[in-house]
Amino acid sequence: MSINIFVQSDSFDLGDVSNKFVRAQHGMGAVVTFSGIVRDLNDDPLKFLEIEHYPGMTEKAIGEIAKNAMQRWSLGDVLVIHRYGKLSAGDLIMMVATAAPHRRDAFEAAEYLMDYLKSRAPFWKKENTNTMQGWVDAKDEDEDALSRW
Repeated sequence: MSINIFVQSDSFDLGDVSNKFVRAQHGMGAVVTFSGIVRDLNDDPLKFLEIEHYPGMTEKAIGEIAKNAMQRWSLGDVLVIHRYGKLSAGDLIMMVATAAPHRRDAFEAAEYLMDYLKSRAPFWKKENTNTMQGWVDAKDEDEDALSRW
């Protein structure tokens, strides 16, 4: 059982990372992956998204979220990659991968990780468009998603 967390500015190859994660699993019957993509704003096109974090603090916080998932579900490995820096619409922003003996644990743990990463991981996002620049506020639906856990 291992937890691997990468907070990085560099992009990553989703297929390569996913394949390596799957090949490293022994005795697991399920792998679930989720990828987050920077989305464009509908009415005001996104020029870029800036993501900031505090090195050390961010990895520690994500590690605690992942440890909670490992304690709650029967998991083999957990992988979290989250990018920071200047990102464009369509860029990969993050990935979560979970491995478990059974699919339910893999799916539920991945959803748990995504919900907690979205609302509790210490990242700050600033949208830059043609008409504005501003920090992204927390959303009620993201906070509400935590209530099921």
